[in-house]
Amino acid sequence: MKKFRVKLKRSTIGCTKDQKETVRCLGLRKIGSEKTHSDSPSVRGMIFKLQHMLDVVVEK
Repeated sequence: MKKFRVKLKRSTIGCTKDQKETVRCLGLRKIGSEKTHSDSPSVRGMIFKLQHMLDVVVEK
């Protein structure tokens, strides 16, 4: 099963409330924090919403 390693590369200052909540739902807190998530439609949607703020690596 595929996994995504997600890393926050930009600050949430100046983002909308919805984007800040999505960052928290992904389990990210500070710039440089990383989390691994399994592949699912909901996780893909959150990554797509924040693609300008994240570094994403696909792992097998």
